[in-house]
Amino acid sequence: MDFRVLSFADPLYSTLEHLMDASDETTDKSSSAVNGPSRRYVRDAKAMAATPADVKEYPKSYVFVFDMPGVKSGEIKVRVEGENVLVVSGERKREEEEGVKYVRMERRVGKFMRKFTLPENANLEAISAECRDGVLTVTVEKLPPPEPKKPKTIEVKVG
Repeated sequence: MDFRVLSFADPLYSTLEHLMDASDETTDKSSSAVNGPSRRYVRDAKAMAATPADVKEYPKSYVFVFDMPGVKSGEIKVRVEGENVLVVSGERKREEEEGVKYVRMERRVGKFMRKFTLPENANLEAISAECRDGVLTVTVEKLPPPEPKKPKTIEVKVG
């Protein structure tokens, strides 16, 4: 079989990655500085890039929706970095079971992370997150629009 035609979503590719990760764990950690990033790091980078999200704009808020099946709410972190970057991160772990041999592994495991630059009218003090039925919803309220500036009348003195 020609492995160059496998996509990252292919079950055989996932199984091969799992086997390669097992060998990564047994290698010396100090060698990664010499040999470059480990396979695990590369896999995690792919998982971070492959975390899909829906972003909706409502009249009074922005809503970010993520599918998070099997991820406990305590394993999800929602924070604001810098002045206006929303970061959603965490890790989906596979439960280890003794005496179990995987025939097929299709569900993605590993770290995930997404970053979104929030618009100027986002209220960074009014952000909420809720995870229900495997769906994470992050709501960012909008700031009220600025009051229109009233024209200033200047009195003209006669002199």
